Amino acid sequence: MEPLEPRYTAELFRPLLRELTTLLRSLEPEMWDRSTVAGSWRVRDIVAHLLDGDLRRLAICRDGHAIATEPITSDRDLARFINRLNAEGVAYGARLSGQLLVELLAVTGEWVAEYFSALPPHDRAMFSVSWARESVSENWMDIGREYTERWHHQMQIRDGVGQPRLLSPVWLEPLIELSIRVLPPAYAAIAAPTGSTVTLQVHGETEGSWTLLREGSSWQLYRGHTAAPTTVVLAGADDVWRLFFNALPADAASERVAVEGDRLLAAPLLGARSVIV
Repeated sequence: MEPLEPRYTAELFRPLLRELTTLLRSLEPEMWDRSTVAGSWRVRDIVAHLLDGDLRRLAICRDGHAIATEPITSDRDLARFINRLNAEGVAYGARLSGQLLVELLAVTGEWVAEYFSALPPHDRAMFSVSWARESVSENWMDIGREYTERWHHQMQIRDGVGQPRLLSPVWLEPLIELSIRVLPPAYAAIAAPTGSTVTLQVHGETEGSWTLLREGSSWQLYRGHTAAPTTVVLAGADDVWRLFFNALPADAASERVAVEGDRLLAAPLLGARSVIV
């Protein structure tokens, strides 16, 4: 096994944007109103959310613009605040045509890619990654969080309109290596003998193993697996992202994600989410 190293994703924003705008320009008008796995959001709502996310990031981080906030003293407060901002952005997007959403997203997405590519990866980020329980994050992790955001929302759109997901290693490996950082805090209260391991094994278009190892009183992440893991969670490439990004209901997860070994030790992984919920 190898320790999990920082994963740099700034160079992926432009090609990911091209994949998205090409897809959106190919949609028939009725496809914009199709439902998705993102709760009540339709395809057009997700696109509006992505546009709003770009604009917020640029206004706050690039331009130093302050937005109205509210007291945040808990994870619940943060989730409520973020959800309000998201709802407001989607509501405004309802005023825009599909064509206009794509044209604007092509511009703001380019600006975001340019902004992220200029940030020193190991400087302190303006925002910490709350779902990884980081009180302070470096830019590479904050940028990576934004990559996972844009990637999984695009997959929700692709899923909704019946188009192939982007599951090759160039896309999915960084997604896994960023989203899996939710696991140490998810297991923080779980006691186990030193040397216990929980391995996530992914198969399909992208294959690989990532392991959480109990070392003393904490859990550490590694790429790879041991010869005799305590618990193995086996997920397909098109299921692992659904698991971490709240798009795989519990009943579906039990059918599509297999567990070998100690099933109780798999529970925190199956319940972990790499988003604010």
